[in-house]
Amino acid sequence: MKSFVKTSVVWAALLAVVPAAFAEKPGPAAAKDQVTQDLLDKVKQQLKDAPVVRGKFEQEKSIKGFKQPLRSSGEFVVAKNKGIVWHVLKPFESTLIVKPDSLQSRRGDGEVSMQMRAEDEPVLRTVNAMLFAVMSADLVQLRQFFEVSGKAQASGWQMHLVPRDPMLAQWLASVDLQGGAFVREVKLQEARGDSSVIRIQDATAEQALRDVDVALFR
Repeated sequence: MKSFVKTSVVWAALLAVVPAAFAEKPGPAAAKDQVTQDLLDKVKQQLKDAPVVRGKFEQEKSIKGFKQPLRSSGEFVVAKNKGIVWHVLKPFESTLIVKPDSLQSRRGDGEVSMQMRAEDEPVLRTVNAMLFAVMSADLVQLRQFFEVSGKAQASGWQMHLVPRDPMLAQWLASVDLQGGAFVREVKLQEARGDSSVIRIQDATAEQALRDVDVALFR
């Protein structure tokens, strides 16, 4: 439990940027799930599938008991089957690298300030998978980890996610996603009352990682 709480806090902090989708077609749904299936099919038609997505983000985090939200901004990269890198530029520079089996934080000078591995924190692999599902709007994974509802129109789509796992629900109440070809906004509501709004800007699809990105994923 202690390990999960530690990792969950990290995951919540990671939602500072939400890149585009690498969605796969969901499997057959039962009759009672047809509404959800129809929604996911419509969302999938709009999402842009690409090996690499990069862009900029702005985040406002509201903490219970504080009048002013905490603001941060920077740039991100999401690579299919590789992970997530985001570079916080303001208010303090730092880089966070999320891979399927590890999480690493670096200060502005490049020095590693935190390192977590799935072999030491077994729950990390699952948490990172959930993180990537949210950030990439992976429809298969989202349905595995969350109860999904929402709507899709020609102008875009919205999804409301509620955790299926009781342990996850202890700290995460819900996630709301909005987007079109890419995720444009994420609202994260924590169970204790804190919340975050992340807005994505200038998201673009690329066919391969840049050299500087490859080095970070090694």
